[in-house]
Amino acid sequence: MANLQSDIQRLVDGFVAQVSDLARRAAIDTLASALGAPVNGTRAPSGRGYKRRSEDLETLSETLVAFVAKNPGLRIEQINKQLGTSTKALALPIRKLLAAGSLKSKGTRRSTAYFPGKN
Repeated sequence: MANLQSDIQRLVDGFVAQVSDLARRAAIDTLASALGAPVNGTRAPSGRGYKRRSEDLETLSETLVAFVAKNPGLRIEQINKQLGTSTKALALPIRKLLAAGSLKSKGTRRSTAYFPGKN
């Protein structure tokens, strides 16, 4: 009886691990395609020290500028919801675009709204 229970538990654990892996890969593929990155079935590197490729940042920046031009005055949460991104993913591109003048912002902290810049 104990062997049967341990066999069942081992099968259940394996099944849960497979479903979790499939869900994780689907989420990564969805995010990669939303950001315009190539979807090739590989996992995105994670952890400290990971740097995004300059091409990925450029693509994300162009997408962001085009989106803000069509939807001026949105906050970061609203932009993330529409683009399927995260605040963390957009922080660097926004800083660079603000410095370059491609975007303008009004407000502070969570009430910051973004508008097209002069460039």
